[in-house]
Amino acid sequence: MTAGDAGPGHAAGPTPAGPAGGHRPRIVDAHGHLGRWHAFAIPDGSAAGLIAMMDRCGVATACVSHLLAVGPDARAGNALLLDELAAHPGRLLGYAVYNPHDPEAAPRLRDLLEVPGVVGVKLHPEVHELALDHPAYTPAFEAAADHGRVVLAHSRHGCPYSGVRHFTSVAPRHPEVPLLMGHSGLVPAGYAPAAEAAARCPSLVLETCGSRMTARHLVRLVAETGAHRIAFGSDAVFLDLRTGLGRVLLADLDEPDREQILHGTMDALLARSRP
Repeated sequence: MTAGDAGPGHAAGPTPAGPAGGHRPRIVDAHGHLGRWHAFAIPDGSAAGLIAMMDRCGVATACVSHLLAVGPDARAGNALLLDELAAHPGRLLGYAVYNPHDPEAAPRLRDLLEVPGVVGVKLHPEVHELALDHPAYTPAFEAAADHGRVVLAHSRHGCPYSGVRHFTSVAPRHPEVPLLMGHSGLVPAGYAPAAEAAARCPSLVLETCGSRMTARHLVRLVAETGAHRIAFGSDAVFLDLRTGLGRVLLADLDEPDREQILHGTMDALLARSRP
């Protein structure tokens, strides 16, 4: 796939010139959100606001979950997500949030994964206070496998619910499911273990967002893991899209590796999603 290909389910979106007037690759954001979060300043959590920022930055597509779904109400938040996917086809793709404490979560998730534009499952073990490798998450991985979808899970080094060890525990149980490690361990002490985990688990893909990730950390991850195992993510609207994208655009990377991170890895994962 070339940088100009939109790929399945994608809108091409704007592709502005780079800093020196040269080519800038198409960009797919693997980790975004809509909505608000308690005790956290989010100036604009709307889909319109996110897309306006995407246009400024040249981001073609963002894969998002709704923060209401991540937090207090997965059912209502997932419903809001579907409305926005229908309103912005191709520009926004969706992760359906799975709440392992909801007794009806499994059948509801399977219905959600049938909706056009829903490309994966979002898990947040730290919010749900349940370890990623707990059996309660098994229905989510099974649904993702049956529908050919990806799973994006929050990670934080040392966390009793979403540490790197939980990813290396659960990934081999579901080798057919691409598992995105959101934040790649989140803190600098977690980046090396995340790279080691990716080396051990072929289905594991690292993702770049987080307020402590720097361009130098990213360069090291590429050297240790390979760009084909890393996807760009911003965590917008939770974090500023410009910051997350800037560290990739300005990192000391070979251009093929930069393009792989900015869209190639997610292109490959999204191509697995069946209509």
